[in-house]
Amino acid sequence: MRCKICGREAGESDYCEFHMKAHEKIVEKYELWRKACEISWKDYLSEIVKNPFTGEWVKEVAEYLTKSGEEQNVKNS
Repeated sequence: MRCKICGREAGESDYCEFHMKAHEKIVEKYELWRKACEISWKDYLSEIVKNPFTGEWVKEVAEYLTKSGEEQNVKNS
């Protein structure tokens, strides 16, 4: 299987090792942002992309998630 973002080998997931780790961090940190800022998933991804201090892998995943509309693993409680 190939990574949805870069085409590298992805094993059993939808992402390569680098993008999978970035995806995990994005999902993990969303809960903190949501509680602190009452921010939606879409707005959170937008903030990640706009932030000049965001790493390239994370930015690529956030852009992909924004374009694809993917919301899996997101808690809305």
